[in-house]
Amino acid sequence: MKFGIDAIGFYSSRYYLDLATLATRRGIDVDKFCVGLGQKKMAVPPPGEDIITLATNAAQEILHEHDREKIELVLFATESGIDHSKAAGIYIQQLLNLPARCRVLELKQACYAATGGMQLALAWLRQYPEKKVLLLAADIARYGFNTSGESSQGAGAVALLLSASPRLVAIESESGFYTEDVMDFWRPNYRDEALVDGKYSCELYLKVLGETWKQYRALSHLAFKDHDYFCYHVPVPRLVEKAHRRLAKLNGHELSDEAACQQMDSALVYSREIGNCYTAALYVSLLSLLENQMHDLTGSFIGLYSYGSGCVGEYFGAEVIPGYDHVLRRERAQQDLALRHNLSYEEYENFYNFKLPIDGSFFALPQYDTGKFRLKAIDKHKRIYEKT
Repeated sequence: MKFGIDAIGFYSSRYYLDLATLATRRGIDVDKFCVGLGQKKMAVPPPGEDIITLATNAAQEILHEHDREKIELVLFATESGIDHSKAAGIYIQQLLNLPARCRVLELKQACYAATGGMQLALAWLRQYPEKKVLLLAADIARYGFNTSGESSQGAGAVALLLSASPRLVAIESESGFYTEDVMDFWRPNYRDEALVDGKYSCELYLKVLGETWKQYRALSHLAFKDHDYFCYHVPVPRLVEKAHRRLAKLNGHELSDEAACQQMDSALVYSREIGNCYTAALYVSLLSLLENQMHDLTGSFIGLYSYGSGCVGEYFGAEVIPGYDHVLRRERAQQDLALRHNLSYEEYENFYNFKLPIDGSFFALPQYDTGKFRLKAIDKHKRIYEKT
């Protein structure tokens, strides 16, 4: 029996900042962003939008009543947590009317947590193949205002419905994984913005790719040429392009521009539009491949690289299931991205500087377009959500 991803829901903010606007305001050549990073736009969440609303919007797209009845495990991967104690997924259990007989946990290890959660969930499903797991990954990438990391911000969420006999992709059991205690990217509890050593983090991303690939290849007995497409965690698209050429060279392949484009460009379409979304980024890349590659992917084999700073990495493989195309909602995702509001620089700055009160006083949030769910208010330190 195969196990893997039965459906993928995707949601990003309805607002974005064009990086050309940011470049102009910062007095920087726009090519530093569009060419140097390979990035066009970055999603910017408005007041009233957080990881709960992002993830709930992503999940509501794919859940049907018969799915809800079978879900006994909800895992929420994020590094943008809203509470040191309560798991973010518990809010979603109520908003989506999931069963009370349900284990709900929050997972953290930088951008890797969703992959760790998926591997734990698949092991559980092998014991209970009649059940399903809802794996959520949502993050808001936030760096210091007017810093070098500012242009690689973003926001987004994916909801993965995991099951036996999946309809989208089957995840192979062999994988290579690697952990090392490093400080390339971190965010202490007392900070709203992440701290990052950008050059060092890129070096580690590439190093761990090599380490996990070597393990994966030894265990799976699969070569580079056995993979039709490749998906990566996407801090910025240009790093992914560099990583893919590095992986090809490690395996004795010098890729032409055409070959590299064929293997991975479809997987970067959504990331170029929304920026980094941490735990969700790899699975946004997978969905982007499935929805933007016009060739029939049935039976295609995909290599996937997950990296989380600090650091943990994993390399694994997946096979596309016949009939996958009937499960996708490509028009919905592409339309949502096309209809977003293009922020002025002043609007972006107002969104960035918005702060929730921390004294427990009642505060009603202003209304913006946050999809079908929003953070309505804060009262006595409690977050109050509503369906819109």
